[in-house]
Amino acid sequence: MRGFLERSGLKVEDLDQLNIIHVTGTKGKGSTCAFTERILRNYGLKTGFYSSPHLVQVRERIRINGQPISKELFSKYFWQVYNRLEETKDPGHASMPAYFRFLTIMAFHVFLQEKVDLAVVEVGIGGAYDCTNIIRKPIVCGVSSLGIDHTSILGDTIEKIAWQKGGIFKPGVPAFTVPQPERPLEVLRERARESPCPLYLCPDLDAFEEDDKALQLGLAGEHQRSNATLALQLSRAWLQQQGYQGTGELKPGVELLGKRPVPLAPAFRPSGSMVQGLQDTEWLGRTQVLQHGPVTWFIDGAHTTSSVQACVRWFRQAALNEEKPVDGSEVRVLLFNATGDRDTAALLKLLLPCRFDYAVFCPNITEVSAVGNADQQNFNVTLENMLTRCLESQKKWNRLMEEKVGQDLWLSPPMQVEGVGGLLKPDPLRGSLLFVPSSERPLNSNSLVFPCISHALQWITQGRDPHFQAPATKGLHLHPVAGSGAVLLKEAAAIRVLVTGSLHLVGGVLKLLDQSLSQ
Repeated sequence: MRGFLERSGLKVEDLDQLNIIHVTGTKGKGSTCAFTERILRNYGLKTGFYSSPHLVQVRERIRINGQPISKELFSKYFWQVYNRLEETKDPGHASMPAYFRFLTIMAFHVFLQEKVDLAVVEVGIGGAYDCTNIIRKPIVCGVSSLGIDHTSILGDTIEKIAWQKGGIFKPGVPAFTVPQPERPLEVLRERARESPCPLYLCPDLDAFEEDDKALQLGLAGEHQRSNATLALQLSRAWLQQQGYQGTGELKPGVELLGKRPVPLAPAFRPSGSMVQGLQDTEWLGRTQVLQHGPVTWFIDGAHTTSSVQACVRWFRQAALNEEKPVDGSEVRVLLFNATGDRDTAALLKLLLPCRFDYAVFCPNITEVSAVGNADQQNFNVTLENMLTRCLESQKKWNRLMEEKVGQDLWLSPPMQVEGVGGLLKPDPLRGSLLFVPSSERPLNSNSLVFPCISHALQWITQGRDPHFQAPATKGLHLHPVAGSGAVLLKEAAAIRVLVTGSLHLVGGVLKLLDQSLSQ
């Protein structure tokens, strides 16, 4: 990485000028960065923000003052960096940096030349060996919640993963983390001792709130509270290191507790800029709700067991708060895909309590054709492999449903039969319509696989989402289940759709539901 950086025209010490906040973690690191950036922007600072992955366009990864850089700026810096690397190739080793390394180097160029006051940098994967870890003197470091993910790269235990995350600690640079399981917290403590650097544990967000005034967060979900408290500590530490005033008065009687394995950071009264920053934070694809006529989209890029658990809690609460249709005809649909080395069966099992009427699986591509799909392309996996993964997910879902037969009332035997396809009857417990087939409901009848996101959305919406323009599809052969489900979806008063399992899936869905994101 150092060689590529120098070939592009930068030295490692040049990065010191960026006054970096470096953040890692398994879940919540992107949200933590978004909170932190928004808080510091409220102080009148010009912020840079480097994150991954992007949802719709690659420009989203490099932001200035919260906005993705323009197409013109992206093009300017892309070719500037690319040409310098091309010109400095070693004849014997005509090497160019891989995708993420290139974008990381490009982000550094953007932030330096656009003269940001600070850069919030989210780690890609892990920490110790991540290419963002070329940063040698950040102002402050943060570690969000730890869990199991990217096991083929980071290790198969949470302790190994914690070791990787703690690799971003730098000598003398303060680091903060949120409450963690005992063993990974101990690993982080050892990594801090090796560095050496001070490591502090963030108190719960309750400690920052006054009795009569809860902090309002721009991102929904109980799990965002730990991300917010980490962001408050990172922002305050950065401001103090840079000599800023108005960084929040310490609460009386709250002191650093040295007796803990990791000392507790002090709670303080957040400044007005901090309070407003937390409230104004936006981060697409995370606990996001879109109300499109009768269709409500619940969108969350959860892709680990712990983040899917948090997603389920959020969805059940959010769906509960939605206004119930007068006639009770609500349909719940899961749109899911998982990639990489993730345990799909474990993730799907966590989603069962949501009681979906249909589960839909599709690859993370918006269209079957690659035309206009470049930002969603994954050149490491073939379409055939992606579809095979979807079919495997469908089988695992069906198997889970089979295991649930006899356990849940919502899969009770059919009630009454009328007409060709069957009769729509409300479940008295849920107030939702289920499709009752003319014979006992087939166990596999509630899952479908589509070749792309566009086809999946076309079936789910049935032309009822005013924001989704379904492309003309020729020769789309629908499974009988899709036909029967279409009747249910067309007649339902409300359709609730949870999109989860992959940030790339979420990005493709948002691209189709909100055309402005592609501008």
